[in-house]
Amino acid sequence: MKEVVVLVGTGSIGQAIARRVGAGKHVVLGDLKIEAAQVAAKIFEGAGFETSAIAVDISNRESILKLALHAQKFGAVKNLICAAGVSPSQAPVEKILQVDLYGTAVLLEEFGKIIAQGGSGVIISSQSGHRLGALTEEQNFQLATTPTEELLNLPFLKAITDTLKAYQYSKRCNVLRVAGQATSWGKRGATINSISPGIIITPLAADELKGPRGEGYRKMLEASPAKRAGTPDEVGDLAEFLMSSRGRFISGADFLIDGGTTASYWFGDLQYLKRTH
Repeated sequence: MKEVVVLVGTGSIGQAIARRVGAGKHVVLGDLKIEAAQVAAKIFEGAGFETSAIAVDISNRESILKLALHAQKFGAVKNLICAAGVSPSQAPVEKILQVDLYGTAVLLEEFGKIIAQGGSGVIISSQSGHRLGALTEEQNFQLATTPTEELLNLPFLKAITDTLKAYQYSKRCNVLRVAGQATSWGKRGATINSISPGIIITPLAADELKGPRGEGYRKMLEASPAKRAGTPDEVGDLAEFLMSSRGRFISGADFLIDGGTTASYWFGDLQYLKRTH
């Protein structure tokens, strides 16, 4: 029996994190498409990791429970990495809320019941959640603490008709659920945090930069403080710190890693974007 790392969403960012925390552990690679998980498993095994691949749909509680049972076959679950989700251009409002908001909340809840002593988790959120205006104290509390099966019935979520708004609310909810779950994870001696990346160069992002909206993205990056996009390894480095012994005093927090883009969106050269979002 080994310590177990569970990765949900086997894209570039998730893989970068799992590489940094998975040495000597069993790495469970979960993805909506089993083929994607198997491709990732082959890459990891070629680099000396012990792995298993499993199909998981985080919008379905039963699928998450099957993932948890699968992971526990190999040992104590020490790390959870959630890098799964759909974007505003990939899915309708209902699907975004079901996957990015509800699904992440269920994953936090169920793995919070089994995470090992000294364990840690990281949820990949998005800078997009930081572009949503301030919510009321009551809305924040509801997003953080409402029982998962009642989340999608919150009136202000049911009123959303725009996919970008659905994504922004989902990512804001990710951050608030992490804060809401920090106490229960802490009772098990574990930490849980979220990371909100900006534009990170992955195959999908590279396609977006070459696509019909590419000019707008490139202009935004050039005007950002960092003047470039980020890399999966930069997100991986941050996650590694949070999940290491050096990050044990950090829990229930969110870390924005976007090259200063959000700061510029609210207060700097990128304020023009507020008129189009």
